[in-house]
Amino acid sequence: MPSIAIIGGGITGVTTAYALTRRGFSVTLFERHRYPAMETSFANGGQLSASNAETWTHPSTLWKGLKWMFRPDAPLLVNPRPSWHKLSWFAEFAASIPRYRQNTVATARLAIAAREHLFGWAEAEGIDFDVKKAGILHIYRHRDGFEHAARVSELLAEGGLPRRAVTPEEMKAIEPTLAGSYYGGFYTESDATGDIHRYTNGLAQAAEKRGAKMVCGVEVTKVQSDGEKARVWIAGEDGPRTFDGIVVCAGVVSRDVAAQLGDRVNIYPVKGYSITVNLLDEASQQAAPTVSLLDDETKLVTSRLGDGRFRVAGTAEFNGVNRDIRADRIAPLVRWVNQCFPGVSTRQVVPWAGLRPMMPDMMPRVGPGRRANVFYNTGHGHLGWTLSAATAEAVAETVQQWGEARQPRLHGGLVLPASAR
Repeated sequence: MPSIAIIGGGITGVTTAYALTRRGFSVTLFERHRYPAMETSFANGGQLSASNAETWTHPSTLWKGLKWMFRPDAPLLVNPRPSWHKLSWFAEFAASIPRYRQNTVATARLAIAAREHLFGWAEAEGIDFDVKKAGILHIYRHRDGFEHAARVSELLAEGGLPRRAVTPEEMKAIEPTLAGSYYGGFYTESDATGDIHRYTNGLAQAAEKRGAKMVCGVEVTKVQSDGEKARVWIAGEDGPRTFDGIVVCAGVVSRDVAAQLGDRVNIYPVKGYSITVNLLDEASQQAAPTVSLLDDETKLVTSRLGDGRFRVAGTAEFNGVNRDIRADRIAPLVRWVNQCFPGVSTRQVVPWAGLRPMMPDMMPRVGPGRRANVFYNTGHGHLGWTLSAATAEAVAETVQQWGEARQPRLHGGLVLPASAR
Protein backbone atom coordinates (compact mmCIF):
# COMPACT_ATOMS: atom_id res chain seq x y z
CA MET A 1 0.00 0.00 0.00
CA PRO A 2 1.14 3.60 -0.56
CA SER A 3 3.02 5.54 2.10
CA ILE A 4 1.14 8.47 3.65
CA ALA A 5 2.41 11.45 5.63
CA ILE A 6 0.01 13.06 8.11
CA ILE A 7 0.71 16.60 9.27
CA GLY A 8 -0.64 17.16 12.78
CA GLY A 9 -1.04 14.98 15.87
CA GLY A 10 -4.29 16.24 17.35
CA ILE A 11 -7.55 14.31 17.39
CA THR A 12 -8.08 14.58 13.62
CA GLY A 13 -4.52 13.56 12.76
CA VAL A 14 -4.52 10.59 15.14
CA THR A 15 -7.96 9.33 14.10
CA THR A 16 -6.86 9.63 10.47
CA ALA A 17 -3.67 7.69 11.20
CA TYR A 18 -5.66 4.97 12.91
CA ALA A 19 -8.24 4.72 10.11
CA LEU A 20 -5.48 4.47 7.49
CA THR A 21 -3.40 1.89 9.35
CA ARG A 22 -6.53 -0.26 9.68
CA ARG A 23 -6.64 -0.20 5.90
CA GLY A 24 -3.02 -1.30 5.59
CA PHE A 25 -1.36 2.01 4.67
CA SER A 26 2.18 2.85 5.73
CA VAL A 27 1.54 5.94 7.87
CA THR A 28 3.97 8.49 9.31
CA LEU A 29 2.47 11.23 11.47
CA PHE A 30 4.41 14.44 12.19
CA GLU A 31 3.67 16.46 15.33
CA ARG A 32 5.65 19.45 16.57
CA HIS A 33 5.02 18.75 20.26
CA ARG A 34 6.72 15.91 22.12
CA TYR A 35 3.41 14.08 22.43
CA PRO A 36 0.09 13.93 20.54
CA ALA A 37 -2.87 16.06 21.60
CA MET A 38 -0.96 18.88 23.26
CA GLU A 39 -2.82 21.83 21.69
CA THR A 40 -6.54 22.07 20.90
CA SER A 41 -6.99 18.39 21.79
CA PHE A 42 -5.54 18.88 25.27
CA ALA A 43 -8.28 20.30 27.54
CA ASN A 44 -11.42 21.06 25.58
CA GLY A 45 -14.96 20.84 26.96
CA GLY A 46 -15.00 17.06 26.71
CA GLN A 47 -18.41 16.81 25.05
CA LEU A 48 -19.28 14.33 22.32
CA SER A 49 -22.23 16.47 21.43
CA ALA A 50 -24.33 15.82 18.38
CA SER A 51 -26.85 18.08 20.13
CA ASN A 52 -24.41 20.99 19.63
CA ALA A 53 -24.43 20.55 15.84
CA GLU A 54 -26.10 23.91 15.17
CA THR A 55 -23.70 25.92 13.01
CA TRP A 56 -22.86 29.47 14.02
CA THR A 57 -23.85 30.86 10.62
CA HIS A 58 -27.06 32.39 11.94
CA PRO A 59 -27.79 36.14 11.58
CA SER A 60 -27.93 36.51 15.36
CA THR A 61 -24.24 35.60 15.62
CA LEU A 62 -23.19 38.73 13.72
CA TRP A 63 -25.41 40.90 15.93
CA LYS A 64 -24.01 39.35 19.11
CA GLY A 65 -20.44 39.85 17.88
CA LEU A 66 -21.07 43.56 17.33
CA LYS A 67 -22.96 43.95 20.62
CA TRP A 68 -20.25 42.25 22.68
CA MET A 69 -17.19 43.63 20.88
CA PHE A 70 -16.09 45.89 23.74
CA ARG A 71 -17.01 43.55 26.63
CA PRO A 72 -13.84 41.69 27.68
CA ASP A 73 -15.89 38.97 29.42
CA ALA A 74 -18.31 38.45 26.52
CA PRO A 75 -19.03 34.88 25.36
CA LEU A 76 -18.14 35.98 21.80
CA LEU A 77 -15.28 38.48 21.54
CA VAL A 78 -13.93 39.94 18.30
CA ASN A 79 -10.74 41.98 18.27
CA PRO A 80 -11.75 45.01 16.16
CA ARG A 81 -8.26 45.34 14.66
CA PRO A 82 -8.70 44.47 10.96
CA SER A 83 -6.65 42.00 8.95
CA TRP A 84 -7.23 40.65 5.46
CA HIS A 85 -7.55 37.12 6.81
CA LYS A 86 -10.18 38.12 9.37
CA LEU A 87 -12.14 40.26 6.91
CA SER A 88 -12.17 37.55 4.23
CA TRP A 89 -13.23 34.95 6.80
CA PHE A 90 -16.15 37.02 8.07
CA ALA A 91 -17.23 37.84 4.50
CA GLU A 92 -17.39 34.13 3.73
CA PHE A 93 -19.11 33.51 7.07
CA ALA A 94 -21.86 35.99 6.12
CA ALA A 95 -22.14 34.40 2.67
CA SER A 96 -22.74 31.02 4.35
CA ILE A 97 -25.75 32.19 6.37
CA PRO A 98 -28.26 30.99 3.72
CA ARG A 99 -26.84 27.45 4.21
CA TYR A 100 -27.34 27.53 8.00
CA ARG A 101 -30.17 25.00 7.92
CA GLN A 102 -28.62 22.44 5.57
CA ASN A 103 -25.22 22.65 7.26
CA THR A 104 -26.75 22.15 10.71
CA VAL A 105 -28.62 19.06 9.50
CA ALA A 106 -25.48 17.73 7.78
CA THR A 107 -23.39 18.29 10.92
CA ALA A 108 -25.90 16.39 13.06
CA ARG A 109 -25.78 13.44 10.68
CA LEU A 110 -21.98 13.47 10.70
CA ALA A 111 -21.86 13.61 14.51
CA ILE A 112 -24.20 10.62 14.82
CA ALA A 113 -22.10 8.63 12.35
CA ALA A 114 -18.93 9.46 14.30
CA ARG A 115 -20.21 7.89 17.52
CA GLU A 116 -20.18 4.34 16.22
CA HIS A 117 -16.56 4.57 15.13
CA LEU A 118 -15.29 6.46 18.18
CA PHE A 119 -16.83 4.16 20.77
CA GLY A 120 -16.08 1.07 18.70
CA TRP A 121 -12.40 1.96 18.42
CA ALA A 122 -12.15 2.65 22.15
CA GLU A 123 -13.73 -0.72 22.97
CA ALA A 124 -11.58 -2.61 20.45
CA GLU A 125 -8.35 -1.03 21.71
CA GLY A 126 -9.18 -0.92 25.42
CA ILE A 127 -8.92 2.89 25.69
CA ASP A 128 -9.93 4.32 29.08
CA PHE A 129 -10.87 7.98 28.63
CA ASP A 130 -13.29 8.72 31.48
CA VAL A 131 -16.27 8.28 29.17
CA LYS A 132 -19.64 9.07 30.69
CA LYS A 133 -22.73 8.23 28.64
CA ALA A 134 -25.21 10.25 30.69
CA GLY A 135 -26.45 12.61 27.99
CA ILE A 136 -26.21 16.39 27.65
CA LEU A 137 -28.66 18.88 29.15
CA HIS A 138 -29.05 22.28 27.43
CA ILE A 139 -30.22 24.91 29.91
CA TYR A 140 -32.15 28.14 29.23
CA ARG A 141 -32.97 30.96 31.60
CA HIS A 142 -35.25 32.87 29.23
CA ARG A 143 -38.10 32.08 26.87
CA ASP A 144 -36.49 33.42 23.68
CA GLY A 145 -33.45 31.15 24.04
CA PHE A 146 -35.68 28.16 24.76
CA GLU A 147 -37.86 28.85 21.71
CA HIS A 148 -34.82 29.17 19.45
CA ALA A 149 -33.62 25.83 20.81
CA ALA A 150 -36.97 24.30 19.93
CA ARG A 151 -36.45 25.35 16.32
CA VAL A 152 -32.93 23.91 16.39
CA SER A 153 -34.37 20.64 17.71
CA GLU A 154 -36.39 20.34 14.51
CA LEU A 155 -33.19 20.57 12.46
CA LEU A 156 -31.44 18.03 14.67
CA ALA A 157 -34.39 15.67 14.27
CA GLU A 158 -34.11 16.08 10.51
CA GLY A 159 -30.49 14.98 10.87
CA GLY A 160 -31.57 11.92 12.85
CA LEU A 161 -30.98 13.15 16.42
CA PRO A 162 -33.85 13.04 18.93
CA ARG A 163 -33.76 15.39 21.90
CA ARG A 164 -36.61 16.31 24.20
CA ALA A 165 -37.77 19.44 25.93
CA VAL A 166 -37.74 19.30 29.73
CA THR A 167 -39.34 21.45 32.40
CA PRO A 168 -37.36 23.07 35.24
CA GLU A 169 -38.59 20.28 37.50
CA GLU A 170 -37.36 17.63 35.05
CA MET A 171 -34.04 19.46 34.75
CA LYS A 172 -33.65 19.20 38.52
CA ALA A 173 -34.34 15.49 38.36
CA ILE A 174 -31.79 15.00 35.58
CA GLU A 175 -29.10 17.00 37.38
CA PRO A 176 -29.97 17.65 41.04
CA THR A 177 -26.85 19.70 41.79
CA LEU A 178 -27.72 22.50 39.33
CA ALA A 179 -28.63 25.74 41.14
CA GLY A 180 -30.53 28.72 39.75
CA SER A 181 -33.81 29.57 38.05
CA TYR A 182 -34.49 28.31 34.51
CA TYR A 183 -37.24 28.60 31.93
CA GLY A 184 -36.61 25.09 30.60
CA GLY A 185 -34.14 22.86 28.85
CA PHE A 186 -33.51 20.22 26.22
CA TYR A 187 -32.03 16.83 27.02
CA THR A 188 -30.16 14.57 24.59
CA GLU A 189 -29.77 11.17 26.22
CA SER A 190 -27.55 9.76 23.47
CA ASP A 191 -24.73 12.31 23.90
CA ALA A 192 -21.66 11.64 26.05
CA THR A 193 -18.48 13.14 27.50
CA GLY A 194 -14.90 12.10 28.09
CA ASP A 195 -11.28 13.18 28.18
CA ILE A 196 -10.13 14.00 24.65
CA HIS A 197 -6.44 14.02 25.64
CA ARG A 198 -6.59 10.51 27.07
CA TYR A 199 -8.60 9.25 24.11
CA THR A 200 -6.22 10.72 21.52
CA ASN A 201 -3.13 9.34 23.21
CA GLY A 202 -4.73 5.93 23.64
CA LEU A 203 -5.66 5.82 19.96
CA ALA A 204 -2.16 7.01 18.97
CA GLN A 205 -0.68 4.07 20.86
CA ALA A 206 -3.14 1.74 19.13
CA ALA A 207 -2.14 3.15 15.72
CA GLU A 208 1.52 2.60 16.58
CA LYS A 209 0.82 -1.03 17.43
CA ARG A 210 -0.73 -1.36 14.00
CA GLY A 211 2.42 0.02 12.37
CA ALA A 212 2.00 3.79 12.27
CA LYS A 213 5.06 5.92 13.02
CA MET A 214 4.47 8.83 15.39
CA VAL A 215 7.27 11.34 14.79
CA CYS A 216 6.81 13.88 17.58
CA GLY A 217 8.90 16.84 18.65
CA VAL A 218 9.78 17.88 15.10
CA GLU A 219 9.07 21.07 13.17
CA VAL A 220 7.73 20.65 9.64
CA THR A 221 9.22 23.59 7.75
CA LYS A 222 7.97 22.87 4.24
CA VAL A 223 5.67 20.52 2.31
CA GLN A 224 5.45 19.95 -1.42
CA SER A 225 3.61 17.73 -3.89
CA ASP A 226 3.85 17.18 -7.63
CA GLY A 227 0.81 14.92 -7.69
CA GLU A 228 2.92 11.76 -7.71
CA LYS A 229 5.10 12.21 -4.63
CA ALA A 230 4.74 14.32 -1.48
CA ARG A 231 7.78 15.72 0.29
CA VAL A 232 8.07 16.85 3.88
CA TRP A 233 11.00 18.91 5.16
CA ILE A 234 11.91 18.66 8.84
CA ALA A 235 13.96 21.27 10.67
CA GLY A 236 17.52 20.02 11.17
CA GLU A 237 17.39 17.40 8.42
CA ASP A 238 19.40 17.76 5.20
CA GLY A 239 16.70 16.78 2.73
CA PRO A 240 12.99 15.99 2.52
CA ARG A 241 11.26 12.77 3.45
CA THR A 242 9.27 11.41 0.52
CA PHE A 243 5.84 9.77 0.56
CA ASP A 244 3.23 8.71 -1.95
CA GLY A 245 0.55 10.94 -0.43
CA ILE A 246 -0.11 13.47 2.31
CA VAL A 247 -3.06 14.27 4.60
CA VAL A 248 -3.21 17.70 6.23
CA CYS A 249 -4.67 17.62 9.77
CA ALA A 250 -2.71 20.57 11.11
CA GLY A 251 -5.37 22.55 12.96
CA VAL A 252 -4.98 26.31 12.64
CA VAL A 253 -1.72 25.81 10.72
CA SER A 254 -3.61 23.97 7.96
CA ARG A 255 -4.20 27.21 6.07
CA ASP A 256 -0.47 27.82 5.66
CA VAL A 257 0.26 24.16 4.84
CA ALA A 258 -2.50 24.13 2.24
CA ALA A 259 -1.11 27.24 0.56
CA GLN A 260 2.21 25.42 0.02
CA LEU A 261 0.28 22.61 -1.66
CA GLY A 262 -1.66 24.91 -3.96
CA ASP A 263 -4.95 24.92 -2.06
CA ARG A 264 -6.97 27.57 -0.25
CA VAL A 265 -8.32 26.42 3.12
CA ASN A 266 -9.58 29.54 4.86
CA ILE A 267 -9.30 28.41 8.47
CA TYR A 268 -9.34 31.07 11.19
CA PRO A 269 -8.10 30.42 14.75
CA VAL A 270 -10.97 30.91 17.22
CA LYS A 271 -9.72 30.76 20.78
CA GLY A 272 -11.64 28.89 23.42
CA TYR A 273 -10.95 28.69 27.15
CA SER A 274 -11.44 26.03 29.77
CA ILE A 275 -10.94 25.47 33.45
CA THR A 276 -10.46 22.13 35.11
CA VAL A 277 -11.71 22.27 38.68
CA ASN A 278 -9.94 19.74 40.85
CA LEU A 279 -12.51 18.27 43.22
CA LEU A 280 -10.28 17.89 46.24
CA ASP A 281 -12.87 16.99 48.86
CA GLU A 282 -15.91 14.78 49.09
CA ALA A 283 -18.25 17.75 49.44
CA SER A 284 -17.09 19.17 46.10
CA GLN A 285 -17.36 15.78 44.44
CA GLN A 286 -20.94 15.44 45.64
CA ALA A 287 -21.82 19.02 44.60
CA ALA A 288 -20.39 18.76 41.05
CA PRO A 289 -22.71 17.62 38.24
CA THR A 290 -22.45 14.18 36.67
CA VAL A 291 -24.62 15.05 33.66
CA SER A 292 -22.97 17.26 31.04
CA LEU A 293 -24.44 20.73 30.58
CA LEU A 294 -24.53 23.31 27.81
CA ASP A 295 -25.50 26.85 28.82
CA ASP A 296 -26.50 28.58 25.57
CA GLU A 297 -26.62 32.05 27.11
CA THR A 298 -23.03 32.00 28.36
CA LYS A 299 -21.81 29.56 25.66
CA LEU A 300 -20.29 27.27 28.29
CA VAL A 301 -20.20 23.47 28.39
CA THR A 302 -19.26 21.06 31.16
CA SER A 303 -18.00 17.52 31.59
CA ARG A 304 -17.31 15.39 34.64
CA LEU A 305 -14.01 13.58 34.19
CA GLY A 306 -13.90 10.76 36.69
CA ASP A 307 -14.56 11.48 40.36
CA GLY A 308 -11.94 14.18 40.81
CA ARG A 309 -12.22 16.60 37.88
CA PHE A 310 -14.91 18.97 36.63
CA ARG A 311 -14.28 20.82 33.37
CA VAL A 312 -16.00 23.98 32.17
CA ALA A 313 -15.17 25.31 28.71
CA GLY A 314 -16.41 27.63 26.01
CA THR A 315 -16.45 31.21 24.74
CA ALA A 316 -15.08 32.28 21.35
CA GLU A 317 -12.36 34.84 20.78
CA PHE A 318 -11.38 36.10 17.31
CA ASN A 319 -7.90 37.42 17.97
CA GLY A 320 -5.60 35.73 15.45
CA VAL A 321 -2.95 33.21 16.43
CA ASN A 322 -2.87 34.23 20.07
CA ARG A 323 -2.60 31.58 22.79
CA ASP A 324 -2.49 33.92 25.79
CA ILE A 325 -4.60 32.82 28.74
CA ARG A 326 -6.36 36.01 29.80
CA ALA A 327 -7.53 36.38 33.38
CA ASP A 328 -10.58 38.41 32.30
CA ARG A 329 -11.67 35.49 30.07
CA ILE A 330 -11.10 32.83 32.75
CA ALA A 331 -12.92 34.74 35.52
CA PRO A 332 -16.42 34.30 33.98
CA LEU A 333 -15.92 30.52 33.92
CA VAL A 334 -15.05 30.47 37.62
CA ARG A 335 -17.99 32.75 38.43
CA TRP A 336 -20.31 30.45 36.51
CA VAL A 337 -19.22 27.48 38.62
CA ASN A 338 -19.71 29.45 41.82
CA GLN A 339 -23.22 30.50 40.75
CA CYS A 340 -24.48 27.23 39.29
CA PHE A 341 -22.70 24.84 41.67
CA PRO A 342 -22.03 26.79 44.88
CA GLY A 343 -21.03 23.65 46.77
CA VAL A 344 -18.02 23.10 44.52
CA SER A 345 -14.78 24.55 45.81
CA THR A 346 -12.90 26.54 43.16
CA ARG A 347 -9.80 26.74 45.33
CA GLN A 348 -7.78 24.78 42.76
CA VAL A 349 -8.58 25.63 39.13
CA VAL A 350 -6.35 24.90 36.13
CA PRO A 351 -6.91 27.36 33.24
CA TRP A 352 -6.26 26.56 29.58
CA ALA A 353 -6.75 28.10 26.14
CA GLY A 354 -6.75 26.50 22.69
CA LEU A 355 -7.27 27.62 19.11
CA ARG A 356 -10.16 26.00 17.26
CA PRO A 357 -9.57 25.68 13.49
CA MET A 358 -12.77 27.09 11.98
CA MET A 359 -13.94 27.26 8.39
CA PRO A 360 -16.29 30.16 7.54
CA ASP A 361 -19.25 27.85 6.86
CA MET A 362 -18.54 25.81 10.04
CA MET A 363 -18.10 22.66 7.94
CA PRO A 364 -14.80 20.71 8.09
CA ARG A 365 -12.64 20.46 4.98
CA VAL A 366 -12.55 16.73 4.25
CA GLY A 367 -11.35 15.19 1.01
CA PRO A 368 -8.90 15.67 -1.85
CA GLY A 369 -6.91 18.76 -2.68
CA ARG A 370 -5.95 20.15 -6.07
CA ARG A 371 -3.12 17.65 -6.52
CA ALA A 372 -3.98 13.98 -6.83
CA ASN A 373 -2.06 12.81 -3.74
CA VAL A 374 -3.06 15.61 -1.35
CA PHE A 375 -5.94 15.24 1.12
CA TYR A 376 -7.45 17.26 3.96
CA ASN A 377 -9.15 16.47 7.26
CA THR A 378 -9.23 19.75 9.11
CA GLY A 379 -11.31 22.79 10.06
CA HIS A 380 -13.69 21.09 12.51
CA GLY A 381 -13.98 24.14 14.76
CA HIS A 382 -15.69 23.54 18.12
CA LEU A 383 -16.78 20.01 17.14
CA GLY A 384 -13.39 18.46 16.42
CA TRP A 385 -13.75 15.49 18.75
CA THR A 386 -17.45 15.02 18.05
CA LEU A 387 -16.90 14.72 14.28
CA SER A 388 -13.35 13.36 14.10
CA ALA A 389 -14.02 9.63 13.81
CA ALA A 390 -16.49 10.09 10.93
CA THR A 391 -14.28 12.48 8.98
CA ALA A 392 -11.26 10.21 9.55
CA GLU A 393 -13.19 7.30 8.07
CA ALA A 394 -14.34 9.47 5.16
CA VAL A 395 -10.85 10.71 4.27
CA ALA A 396 -9.37 7.22 4.75
CA GLU A 397 -11.94 5.83 2.31
CA THR A 398 -11.03 8.54 -0.20
CA VAL A 399 -7.31 7.81 0.21
CA GLN A 400 -7.98 4.10 -0.23
CA GLN A 401 -9.84 4.70 -3.49
CA TRP A 402 -6.95 6.85 -4.71
CA GLY A 403 -4.45 4.17 -3.67
CA GLU A 404 -6.34 1.44 -5.47
CA ALA A 405 -6.69 3.54 -8.63
CA ARG A 406 -2.95 4.22 -8.84
CA GLN A 407 -1.89 0.57 -8.47
CA PRO A 408 -0.83 -1.16 -11.72
CA ARG A 409 -3.22 -3.83 -12.92
CA LEU A 410 -2.57 -6.96 -14.96
CA HIS A 411 -3.95 -6.90 -18.51
CA GLY A 412 -3.16 -9.76 -20.86
CA GLY A 413 -0.07 -10.67 -18.82
CA LEU A 414 1.27 -7.07 -18.92
CA VAL A 415 1.42 -4.57 -16.07
CA LEU A 416 -0.10 -1.34 -17.28
CA PRO A 417 0.65 2.03 -15.69
CA ALA A 418 -2.27 4.15 -14.54
CA SER A 419 -1.95 6.44 -17.58
CA ALA A 420 -2.54 3.53 -19.94
CA ARG A 421 -5.58 2.06 -18.22
